[in-house]
Amino acid sequence: MSKLKLKFATLLLLFGFSFGMVTDVAANILPEQTTTAQAATLSASQKKQIAAINAGLSKKQKAAKNWIAKRESSYRYTARNGNCYGRYQLLKAYLHGDLSPVNQERTANSYVAGRYGTWTHAKRFWQSHHWY
Repeated sequence: MSKLKLKFATLLLLFGFSFGMVTDVAANILPEQTTTAQAATLSASQKKQIAAINAGLSKKQKAAKNWIAKRESSYRYTARNGNCYGRYQLLKAYLHGDLSPVNQERTANSYVAGRYGTWTHAKRFWQSHHWY
């Protein structure tokens, strides 16, 4: 019975690896969509605050930030994965109980500045490790 389990586990591993490679290739071939449906659910005040938070970022930095948001949560501010939450999949502890989109944007900028320096460096790390 253990040989059957080993073969099954090997098959699952190969399938998972193959699926990951296909989705990675597809993500690199298909065009990026930089608009989000969730942006429509933000209030005008939230949009204004987020624009102010990101005002200091260059076009290139904003593009890298958006690229990470696409891969981490498909742009969703309510995405969940274990202890990670939101558009940038930050640890909930970093958000200090404030899960609002405005706090996620502010905290993500702070996190990336402290850990990577820039969003483009964070993107480069993500491309190598599939996390940031």
